[in-house]
Amino acid sequence: MKTSKGPAKGPNTNKRRDFLKKSALASSVFIVPRHVLGGPGFIAPSDQLNLAAIGAGGKGRSDIMNASVGGRERVVALCDVDFSGSAAASVESFPKAKLFSDYRRMLDKKKNIDAVTISTPDHIHGPAAKAAMERGIHVYVQKPMTHNIREARMLTEMARENKIVSQMGNQGGSNPLLGMVQEWVDSGRLGKIHKVEVWTNRPVWPQGFAMPAPDPSQKPEALDWDLWLGPAPETPYIPNIHPFNWRGWWDYGTGALGDVGCHLIDIPFRTLGLKYPKDAECSVGTVFTQMWTPDYHPEGCPPSSFITLHFDATEKTGSPIEMTWSDGGIRPSHPEIIPADQDIGGHGGANGVLIHGENGIISTNINDSSPLMPKLYLNDGTTEFGPEVEENEEPEYGHQRKWVDACKAGFGSEEHLALTSSFDYAGPMTETVLMGNLAIRSYMLRREVTGENGRPRQEFYGRRKLLWDGENMKITNLEEANQFVTRTYREGWEM
Repeated sequence: MKTSKGPAKGPNTNKRRDFLKKSALASSVFIVPRHVLGGPGFIAPSDQLNLAAIGAGGKGRSDIMNASVGGRERVVALCDVDFSGSAAASVESFPKAKLFSDYRRMLDKKKNIDAVTISTPDHIHGPAAKAAMERGIHVYVQKPMTHNIREARMLTEMARENKIVSQMGNQGGSNPLLGMVQEWVDSGRLGKIHKVEVWTNRPVWPQGFAMPAPDPSQKPEALDWDLWLGPAPETPYIPNIHPFNWRGWWDYGTGALGDVGCHLIDIPFRTLGLKYPKDAECSVGTVFTQMWTPDYHPEGCPPSSFITLHFDATEKTGSPIEMTWSDGGIRPSHPEIIPADQDIGGHGGANGVLIHGENGIISTNINDSSPLMPKLYLNDGTTEFGPEVEENEEPEYGHQRKWVDACKAGFGSEEHLALTSSFDYAGPMTETVLMGNLAIRSYMLRREVTGENGRPRQEFYGRRKLLWDGENMKITNLEEANQFVTRTYREGWEM
C-alpha cells in the first residue's frame, strides 16, 4: 500500500493565514466591512478552518460535529472504513465533504486540510496522527492518545517540533469544576498527600476469553477490513470486533485503562502535578473453565486487574505517591471519614478517584462528560461539595471548540497554551496510563521449565514489580517487558 509522504514545511493554517494577512495589508484601502457583504454573523470562507475527520462514526461523529462549532467551521473531508453505520449520519450532516476510506489517500489528495479529528480504534491513533502532523495538520486525537508508550513519546515530540496544535479527547480535562479540586490541593487543605485510589466498572464489553475465530463470510459488505486492521497483523475478518468490541484485544485496543484511564487518572495526574511513575506492579483476575487449569489468553485483556504505581513527591503532594487502579468492578474500601450512606466516587460508586492526604480525602467521579461531583472531607469534620448536576453551556465543556480556536490562533498562542490536553501534557499522562497495560501484559509472560519432579511446567516470570526509567522508556529489571513499550507494525503502516 502507498505510504505517507514526507513532512511539509509548516502548518497549512499558518500559510493561508499569513497569505490572507499580507493580502489584506496590500489592499486595505478597498476592504469592505464583512457584515456589509454577508450580514450580521457572517463568517468569511477565509476565516473558516478546513476540517477533516478520520473516523466519522460513533465518537468520531460527536468529535467532528463539535469541532465544526455548529457550522462555523468548514468540514471538507470524512474518512471511515464503513460508511454504512453511524458514520452515515456525519455524511448527512456534511454533504459537501469528500469521502475517503483510507486516511493516507485523503491526506495525499486533500491539500487544503488545516486540522483533523482522529476518532478510530486505538491502534490507528498513532499512525494517523503522525501522518497528519508530517503535513503540518493540527490534530485532535481521541483517548488514549496512542496504542503504546513509544507512540505517545513520538507524537509529543513531533507536535512540539512541527508546531502542531494538539489536543487529546479526554474532554473532562476542560471541566471547570476541576478548578475546585485544584484549589483544594493547592491550598494545602489536605496536608501532605500520599495515596490515590482509582477504579472503574469497565470493561462493559466482551473481554477475558479467547479471541473469536475468523469468519470472512460474516464481514459486512461496506466494511474495508484491511484498512480497519491498519498496522495490526493481517488476519481474516473476525466477527463482532467492529465497531466497538475491539477494546479488549491487544492488537487493536487498550482495555479498561485505555477506555477510561485517561479520564480517571487525569484527575490526580493533573491536580497533583505528577510525572512518570517509578515502577508498576499488577495482578489480574483469573477464569477457570477447567479444574486447576487457569484459562490463558495473552492476546486479550483480563476480566479484571489491580495495578500499583509509585511516583516521586511533587510540590503539590509534599510526599511520594502510591496510586492504585482497579477495574472489572473492583473498588476500594469505603473510607471511615466518608459517611457509609454516601457514595465514594460517582453514583453507586461505579467509577471514581480518592485522593488521600494527612488531613482528609477528596472524592470525585469519572472525569468525562459525567458530573464530576467533587467532595472534600476533612478530619476535623469540615466538608465541601461541588454540584451534582452540571450546567454545561456547550458540548463536552467546549473541548473540541477550544482546540479549533487554538488552531486558528496558532501554535504558541494564548489559546494554544490554555488547552488542557495538548500533547505536552497528554503525552506523559498517556504513558502513565499505558504503564498499567505494560504491567498486565508482562504479568502474562510465561515459559516452559522443568519442575522438581522432572516434569515440564509453566513459569510466569513477569510477575514482579517492574522498575521504570521514564525518561528512557525502559523497564530496567526485566528486558522481556520492554517489547510492550512499542509494537510490530504491518508493512505500509510503520511508525
